[in-house]
Amino acid sequence: MKISEIASIIGVKYDKEDFEVTAINTLRSASKTELSFVSNVKYINDIKNSQARAIIVDAKTEKFVPVDSIALVVESPYWEMAKISKYFASPIEDETLPEPKIGEGSIVSPKAEIAKGAIIGKNCTIMAHVYVGANVTIGDNTILYPSVCIYRDCKVGSDCIIHANTTIGSDGFGFATSKLGEHKKIYQNGNVIIEDDVEIGSSTAIDRAAFGTTLIKKGVRIDNLVQVGHNCEIGEYSVLVSQAGIAGSSKMGRNVVMGGQSAIAGHLEVAAFTTMAARSGVTKSIKEGGSTYAGFPLMEHRAWLKLQAKLARLAKS
Repeated sequence: MKISEIASIIGVKYDKEDFEVTAINTLRSASKTELSFVSNVKYINDIKNSQARAIIVDAKTEKFVPVDSIALVVESPYWEMAKISKYFASPIEDETLPEPKIGEGSIVSPKAEIAKGAIIGKNCTIMAHVYVGANVTIGDNTILYPSVCIYRDCKVGSDCIIHANTTIGSDGFGFATSKLGEHKKIYQNGNVIIEDDVEIGSSTAIDRAAFGTTLIKKGVRIDNLVQVGHNCEIGEYSVLVSQAGIAGSSKMGRNVVMGGQSAIAGHLEVAAFTTMAARSGVTKSIKEGGSTYAGFPLMEHRAWLKLQAKLARLAKS
């Protein structure tokens, strides 16, 4: 879109040089042809270092916009970004794309649906009622069990197993809220990348990124009924047990273990080789790995066991 069109949609007067905007992106990742936004003053340092050609800001953050970027000043940048996001969303299915390619030795059920632009590797098994969306890439020797759904633009590596009813690349839970309490959808224009040798249980949901990628790294094991939010990163060989949940933009190092019904809040980091017992609740980043935690609020597992013992003795007295 032309920057003049964007300015018109969000109600900003723009009379400078017109140019083409190729995408919306985060302050850190935006290129010199992309649009970004600032929704919180805690991102001031990111504004100063951003390469974005134009940035949607409010009056308080306008002064931090670099001289070679254009400030589009509005009352609510997050709301206006949500308004613009739909214009950069790819079509759900694209009939202009080439016919799907199926690798040698792959077995695709006649009841499965493979959208245009999809590429499936060698020796894969695609079972009944699977949907593989536009521009999806699947590596060699991967198995998709019945009713697996993979949305457009996502990538699944080689030697992966995805069990029945799991959804890869559904929209992240993203919306802006106005002062009146109205909600506006933020279109999720990123994707999901699943690296090699990953197994995912049944009825699990892995959301696509708002911008960029939700990443599941090599060797990860995910149980049934797990939720992975948008823009998350799951480190190599991590294990996520049933009903675990990870809120958007949190990142886990390698070999992290999440017990059943444990949860991680959004925008946090969990160090490598950390273990969280069942029903743990992580609300702050864990910077040093190698420890086991439990409870809510989170504490070291030994301390949690002592606390439970004391509570049990109090209950008897």
